[in-house]
Amino acid sequence: VSNLALVLRDQGKCGKAERLYRRALEVCEKKLGKQHFNTLMSGNNLAVVLQGQRKYDEAERLNRRALEGWEKELGKQHPDTLTSVSNLALVLRDQGKYDEAERLNRRALEGCEKELGKQHPDTLTSVNYLA
Repeated sequence: VSNLALVLRDQGKCGKAERLYRRALEVCEKKLGKQHFNTLMSGNNLAVVLQGQRKYDEAERLNRRALEGWEKELGKQHPDTLTSVSNLALVLRDQGKYDEAERLNRRALEGCEKELGKQHPDTLTSVNYLA
């Protein structure tokens, strides 16, 4: 379901992708629980589609939930957690919440530099988000 939703999203069919991501998230929550890796990824994927449709409030809520899950499951400095930090920062920026977005982008950058190195693509992406 998630792979089809990704294809639909890439084709610009965001409404259809959103419905599939919602279904995937619902199934994952019921079958795997709210803290399972696949559930957290489904929430992230849905948040990206919602952000692209300017449904910022729900995207923010899902990103915050995913970040909380990643922090509990993987720790605050894990690369997947840091990606989630960046995702939340992007939706906050799109809402005009610049101070919190900057704080989160700095956290992501510092974590990526420490965990991945200064030349890693994720680190360089974090630098770009702060520019």
